[in-house]
Amino acid sequence: MKKALITGITGQDGSYLTEFLLSLGYEVHGLIRRSSTFNTGRLEHIYIDPHEPKARLFLHYGDLSDSSQLTNLIYNAQPDDIYHLAAQSHVRVSFDMPEYSGDITGLGTIRILESIRRSGIKCRFYQASSSEMFGTYPPPQNENTPFRPRSPYACAKVMAHWMAINYRDGYNIFAVSGILFNHESPRRSETFVTRKITRGIAMILAEKQKYLFLGNLEPKRDWGFAPEYVEMMWKMLQQDEPRDYIIGTGESHSVQEFIEEAFSYVGLDWREYVRIDPKYFRPTEVENLRANPGKARERLGWEPKATFKELVKIMVDADMRKMDLKPCGEGDRILRERFPSSWWGGD
Repeated sequence: MKKALITGITGQDGSYLTEFLLSLGYEVHGLIRRSSTFNTGRLEHIYIDPHEPKARLFLHYGDLSDSSQLTNLIYNAQPDDIYHLAAQSHVRVSFDMPEYSGDITGLGTIRILESIRRSGIKCRFYQASSSEMFGTYPPPQNENTPFRPRSPYACAKVMAHWMAINYRDGYNIFAVSGILFNHESPRRSETFVTRKITRGIAMILAEKQKYLFLGNLEPKRDWGFAPEYVEMMWKMLQQDEPRDYIIGTGESHSVQEFIEEAFSYVGLDWREYVRIDPKYFRPTEVENLRANPGKARERLGWEPKATFKELVKIMVDADMRKMDLKPCGEGDRILRERFPSSWWGGD
């Protein structure tokens, strides 16, 4: 039985990746931060008490700021694959907490790579890089596009990205970086703009709020469906040679387009409900990110299944269900027809 260690296992990507690896027969170990409240909601539908004989999911307390604990965990777990997904991943928040973002998102990656090197285990390492690293460089962006980061988060991700390459070259560690463009789902945190929009619509329909307050509506992003992206993470680690890959749809849409699509899906005029609050604007903005995923298409067989409009409908339907409202239904139909039930049954 192969073993995987996932940092950030309680997040959107971590939960989908856990489901996928369990379906392949993996034993999965996850790193979680100690909290006075439960933060494992995305895993509850697949979690089994570790005392049960059939349990293959095990959670371990730890933190990316504690290098000795990371080394002990990696040495004791002896994973075949390590998926490093944890980070301070909110771009806007990184402007308010630049030092913390650099420590966890940047130095946290170094601590794991050092733990691999010092423990001497033979494993494959996945680094979750970000399209935000490209910053102001014009689209489409591919694996050879220069980085021009425009936030503390993006700067930290550039550092982590290059450290993975350096440990690959210097210590012969099988390390790959997946430069994933924006990928969303009903499990996206409510503080990210896509989920803030779809959840806000459900709250408005349920008459629990009147307006949706947002920041800049002009930036364009390449948005895809998160469960499809985690499968590519696994595929990157199955290749004969470690290489870095871009994953995205090849299309970009503005925040306003996302709003228009989501509100029109439920029959509302977005102009009546959306209000702009300057506090949500970033000091420096990335205007347009759009992937050129040709390398992943050729080598990994990457082909997105959900379109931009379908993604919006999937997320709106899910948030309507969570608010005890009757979904419009088109998003649920897309999920039933194209994706495994585990990708949406636990939302």
